[in-house]
Amino acid sequence: MQATLKLSAKQLLRRLSLAGGISVMSVVLAASAQAQTVKLSTSAGDIRIALDAEKAPKSTANFVAYVKAGHYNGLIFHRVIENFMIQGGGFTKDMKQLPTRTPIPLESRNGLQNVRGSIAMARTNDPNSATSQFFINTVDNAFLDAENARDGQGYAVFGQVIEGMDVVDKIRAQPVGDRNGQQNVPLTPIIINKAILEPKK
Repeated sequence: MQATLKLSAKQLLRRLSLAGGISVMSVVLAASAQAQTVKLSTSAGDIRIALDAEKAPKSTANFVAYVKAGHYNGLIFHRVIENFMIQGGGFTKDMKQLPTRTPIPLESRNGLQNVRGSIAMARTNDPNSATSQFFINTVDNAFLDAENARDGQGYAVFGQVIEGMDVVDKIRAQPVGDRNGQQNVPLTPIIINKAILEPKK
C-alpha cells in the first residue's frame, strides 16, 4: 500500500495496463490512504473491498453499519449468475432472512459505474429500498448505471474489490438451482463466515 501511494498517475495506469484484470476504480481506491476496506472471509476464500465514502456516503455508512453489527456473519451468497453478478447479505444458509435497518436513498448518480469487481446495493423496484443486500459485478454491467438503466434509476455502486477477484470468479462458477422460491442459489452454500472492518492504513 505504501509503495502504491508513491506512484504517479501515469505509473498507476501503466501498472493497470500490465495487470489486465484490475479496473481503474480499484487502482484509484487502493491508492487512497483514506479508503475504508472490508474483508469478507467466505467459505470460498477472502474478498477485500475498498469503500468509496466520498462518492457514496449513505451506501458506505449503511454497509459499514451492517458489518459492525455482525449482520453478514453466517449469511450466504444466495443469488449467483455467472456472467452477471453474485449477490449476498440477505439470507442464512437455511434461506431465512434477518431483520434489516431502515432502507436508504439511492445513490446511483455518484459517478461510480457497475464495472467488473464493483460492489453495489441490491434493491427492489423501489429505487429507495436498499437495506443489507449487495452484489458484486462479475462483468461490466453498464445497463445497471443510472444513465443506461431502463427504469432511469440504476444501482448504486459504493466500492470495488481490490483483492480476491479469483474468489469472486470461483463463486460465480458454482452450480446453482432453485430453493425456497429463490432462483440461482448455489447448490453448495457459499457462506460469509465473517465480514471484517479493517483498520485504515
